[in-house]
Amino acid sequence: MTEQPQPDPAPDPAQGRWIMLQLMRLGGVLLAVGGLVIIGGAIAGPPALGYGLLLLGLFEFFVMPVMLAKRWKTPKE
Repeated sequence: MTEQPQPDPAPDPAQGRWIMLQLMRLGGVLLAVGGLVIIGGAIAGPPALGYGLLLLGLFEFFVMPVMLAKRWKTPKE
């Protein structure tokens, strides 16, 4: 008797969520670094833009992953 290949199991939603959290953190770091570069004067731009990007990047790095994790958490029954 020949063995038939088993169908692939359904993808784990936790893996996609983990990747999303990491991309969120990476985007936050990039925004914060961009803001610091503008504030430091390496790239021409108004300092208000630099401070705005810095604050947005910090918010995206520290707060947004926690908010998403709470939203995705399995409810207790």
